[in-house]
Amino acid sequence: MMQVRPQESGDQAAVSVCMATRNGERFLDAQLQSILGQLQPGDELVVSDDTSTDRTVEILQRYENPQLRLLLGNRFFNPIGNFEHCLRQARRDILVLADQDDVWLDNRLPLIRQHMAGRASSIYAMMTDAAIIDAIGQPTGETLFRHFRARNGVLRNLVWNCYTGCAMAFTRPLLELALPFPQGIPMHDAWLGLLADAAGTMELIVQPTLCYRRHDEATSGFRWRPVQQLRWRWSLAWHLWQRVHRRRPAAAGKRVTSA
Repeated sequence: MMQVRPQESGDQAAVSVCMATRNGERFLDAQLQSILGQLQPGDELVVSDDTSTDRTVEILQRYENPQLRLLLGNRFFNPIGNFEHCLRQARRDILVLADQDDVWLDNRLPLIRQHMAGRASSIYAMMTDAAIIDAIGQPTGETLFRHFRARNGVLRNLVWNCYTGCAMAFTRPLLELALPFPQGIPMHDAWLGLLADAAGTMELIVQPTLCYRRHDEATSGFRWRPVQQLRWRWSLAWHLWQRVHRRRPAAAGKRVTSA
């Protein structure tokens, strides 16, 4: 069994780190260790596995850590459904998304706690920058914000989405507004980021807090036909209007870009 000791606790909000896995044996160990080493007492790492046929579940079960909760036996065949299931099982008020193939930097959870202070009861999301690495962990010299030309704003991100789940964290009020995830959206991260932008605060933080891995097996980064992209944009815009105006009639809040 593997043991990873959490950091010492302080007077800070507890978090649920939510990871969706599927056939992630190649990079999973490094990511698990980078996350578990940052957890404080009261935090949890919730992992939902979707029909893995490789050693992913075996690797997860090697970790002897009471803060790691495994959700096994799922059959979504879809990362949106898998992440939604994981988020529904999370118990804390601060939600942090994680992909199975990245590596967190040591500053990720401390920076998230710092920006979340006093915001747990509001609709708030944040996204940090990330250093892009290749399949063997070598830096490409590019960052997530530069690659996606990151800016907030609903219209801008309907046309050119920069919101990337693995670099995002958000509060439970945003999660409650976002659930259930609508049918027909392209990915959960665009939905969460746009909702935060429209109904609360979406903050972009230029400090990198993880290494974002680009490799052949990744589920993100695909190029879709223009017709499909238009359908997704229409679906996001429609569901966004429905959700914000029916469940949260309050006006959109401020949008912040922070150093």
